[in-house]
Amino acid sequence: MANVRSHPERHPVRLAPSLHRIGNDIVASYLVVAPDGITLVDAGLPGMYADLRHELDGLGRTLDDIRGVILTHGDSDHVGFAERLRRERGVPVFVHAADADRARGGDKPKSAMGPFRLGPLLRFAAFGIRKGMRPQWLTEVREVADGETLDLPGSPHIVGMPGHSPGSVAVFSPAVRAVFVGDALTTRHVLTGRTGPGPAPFTDDPAEALASLDRIAGLDADWVLPGHGPAFRGSPAEAADAVRKVARG
Repeated sequence: MANVRSHPERHPVRLAPSLHRIGNDIVASYLVVAPDGITLVDAGLPGMYADLRHELDGLGRTLDDIRGVILTHGDSDHVGFAERLRRERGVPVFVHAADADRARGGDKPKSAMGPFRLGPLLRFAAFGIRKGMRPQWLTEVREVADGETLDLPGSPHIVGMPGHSPGSVAVFSPAVRAVFVGDALTTRHVLTGRTGPGPAPFTDDPAEALASLDRIAGLDADWVLPGHGPAFRGSPAEAADAVRKVARG
């Protein structure tokens, strides 16, 4: 098992011919690219819209090729530019029913920030300032549920992962052998800079988040792709075990 090393400020990354990342190790979104279109998983921060357009240009594709955006949860650094795509291009945005209100800007439970180091915290804040920490909250969403397979490129399957938020999900795409986990785990802690699989900060219910790792452990995938940190090349079971080890201290 291994993290695919990349500098925290590096932007687009091609993980495989049909699997691309925009953003960087601080905040990331992912593209599943297929002949019939593109599925976007998470929408990062608002200013990452320009990164998306740049990546599409490099692929010879356009915004009109995007068939849907799936949000792993409704936090601001994942909602990002989703409303812009929905409003300007008619792209549907999918989110678990339990996080639909959060994706619309509803109240979020406050959790303690926890330990931090000044350098990583400042890099996180600086990236947020450059890319815009205030999202355009969704005005319309399509609610999904655990166990659904969506009619989108890559045949994304929704796996409920409550804990970080009530409606956190993982998105499993067997077509690219990847599971997108949002903040169900992290491979780069945005507050401490620690790398490797571990629990994410700002989690509503840490114990429930750890229990939810069982939901992905049996998936047959080669990639575990978080919203924060480098790509993890290995099985979901290996990633889950590594997170639990860190949590135990």
